Amino acid sequence: MLDPFTTEMIKHKLYGVVDEGFIALENISGTPVVAEGHDTIVALYTPTGDLLYSGAGVLHHVPCAAQAVKGVIDYFTEHGEIAENDVFMMNDPYSGALHAPDVFIIQPIHAAGALVAFVASFLHVSDIGSIDPGGFCPNATESYHEGFQTKGLKLIEKGKLRQDVWDTVMNMTRVPHQVAMDYKSQIAAGFVAKQRMRALIEQYGVETVGTVGEELIQESEHFFRQRLLEIPDGVYRARKYFDLDDAVYRIELAATKAQDKLTFDFTGTDEQVTFGINACKWGAWGGLFPPIFTLLAWDMTWNDGILRQVEFVAPEGTLVNCRRPAPTSLSSIGVITMLNQMATHVVSKMLGTTEKYKNRATADWLGIHVVQVISGVGADGEYTVGVGTESFAGAGGGRAFKDGVDNGGDITSITSTVGNMENFELRFPVRYLYRRVVPDSGGPGKYRGGCSHEYAQVAYGSPDNKFLVLAMPGNGTACPPAGGIFGGLPGCTAEWIQFRDGNIAEHPNNQASTQGKKEEYLSLGTTEIKDNDILYVRLPGGGGYGDPLDREPDLVLGDVQEGLVTSGPAHDIYGVVIDPHNRVDAEATRQRRLELRTERLGGRALAIDVSSCAPLPPSGRRLSAYLQVAGSGQAAYVQCTYCGGDICLANTRWKAQVPTRKVSSPAAGPGRKASPRFFLREFFCPSCATQLDTEVIYQDDPPLHDDISGWPEEIRS
Repeated sequence: MLDPFTTEMIKHKLYGVVDEGFIALENISGTPVVAEGHDTIVALYTPTGDLLYSGAGVLHHVPCAAQAVKGVIDYFTEHGEIAENDVFMMNDPYSGALHAPDVFIIQPIHAAGALVAFVASFLHVSDIGSIDPGGFCPNATESYHEGFQTKGLKLIEKGKLRQDVWDTVMNMTRVPHQVAMDYKSQIAAGFVAKQRMRALIEQYGVETVGTVGEELIQESEHFFRQRLLEIPDGVYRARKYFDLDDAVYRIELAATKAQDKLTFDFTGTDEQVTFGINACKWGAWGGLFPPIFTLLAWDMTWNDGILRQVEFVAPEGTLVNCRRPAPTSLSSIGVITMLNQMATHVVSKMLGTTEKYKNRATADWLGIHVVQVISGVGADGEYTVGVGTESFAGAGGGRAFKDGVDNGGDITSITSTVGNMENFELRFPVRYLYRRVVPDSGGPGKYRGGCSHEYAQVAYGSPDNKFLVLAMPGNGTACPPAGGIFGGLPGCTAEWIQFRDGNIAEHPNNQASTQGKKEEYLSLGTTEIKDNDILYVRLPGGGGYGDPLDREPDLVLGDVQEGLVTSGPAHDIYGVVIDPHNRVDAEATRQRRLELRTERLGGRALAIDVSSCAPLPPSGRRLSAYLQVAGSGQAAYVQCTYCGGDICLANTRWKAQVPTRKVSSPAAGPGRKASPRFFLREFFCPSCATQLDTEVIYQDDPPLHDDISGWPEEIRS
């Protein structure tokens, strides 16, 4: 084992290797989704393809790239050598990519005559020659419609460009000049990383750097296993729905934490479909890790030591492990986004059962979900394709100690940002009428979910005054996609509207003021925006944390004053009464909140005076923000920590023992459609009516029951 000082020095220099590669990639690419949205990664892998060191970026690609590297190793070791200064391309979803436009560029790193590592980068290229421009393909019904795909292709051999291969790849895209810059930026990123890695090895030696890499993987495995041992054993469940027109598709998850292992089991998930929301096995696998990295392993080096402790059960032929030729081009904004949320939810529930890590729990974040692709002829007469960055201004989930971040990005990508409107207008035939925060879009809670935004665009600058938009609302137009946690409510739904012959001349500045001679609610597909048409898009909001009636009234007042919450939900959901002088009326608020609690119990009076409630001391067996197990042995019981009331015996499922209410989605606030299919189920303490949990459900789907089998102290004893 090396001395700690040397290990720490090399560790930080390895981060510098990937970080400088990341910077080089963004500086060269120039496309808004990369240069401004930061939709990319650069990471290091061992000579056998294991994850060695991950930097920042869109994190669900990091584990997928490990599989891509291993695929390249297997194929080219069998069919030819992997030589110094070779460069490989890989983008086959069935071999490791999320979808075809997500291209991995993989480069071996040699030093002192030996293969010492691989560097892999990813970005979403501008176009991959698919049935629809840009690579997201709502019109594809099989993978063969989704553009050029390769399990592994050598672009550069021993430092020399293979011109025939390069020309073939460029021949398969509508915008070869843009795609060429995408690939060259990735090649440059690898070149920079190789230079820095070779300099590091020259300074410390191959053996020393290799030893540090092995130690970092072992260290992460050790720390991650220790972290898991601090979390109660049990099964934590989640369910998500993809709603599209009249169809509804379920994803079921049972996440088991047993000792120092995590198992994500998707048994019960619906079968694959004939449009591109399906995820291949490795894409689904990658979708689990952003919340694992950021919530469970935030203080560790992200490498294979963490990946090794996670098992994945995904029945073949389902939405989370589809068979070829199922289309997958929408997977990154379809099933994989849903898996990001589901993993966030179950990991947060695990953390919420601990006193030590309870403040790391969060409701659902919603970012890479609503993606817009624009294509058309620009003012210069050249055809162009571009992915918007609006989805990167997602809404953060409410946290155990603070509100979710408004337009704060996504938990999948800690570097993503929304691009500049003027830059997008410069590159594409569009003009924005507005882009603004949407009031009431965040899920109500003790800590409010982050608000989302809405925007409107018109055709501008093209010779024929039009552009083609790939509208991909899909999931989240009827079913609120970002659920709350521990009593918090879901955020708003998504909305795509085409206002035919709209009121552009009146300069509308929000949805309410935007009008047209005809309004068309868009679903999955392509549509043309031309002449005076207006395209309107609203992104979903983040989920709330905790009971809205537990929120400090002054925080609600502040939200109203800032325009983040309107007076209706402030009164009807939060139970806060604001007087004519713009102050909280304390007594009226107390009475209003008592009324709302009584309504929750069907008009029955509360069994306890909630005004005198005081926080209970922790029992050490926490179930959630408002529940813990008290007592011992056969007499152990579930207790409400808000009022101290008994719920039920600990060996029974508490959700089956408490008052529940099934309400329409708009009960969570404006911007949530009333639906005959989707509802909100709420669970209340029978004594004080505190909202203990909520679930977004399809019709009468059964409740989700978590089963905790033991806390760490009990397990160890």
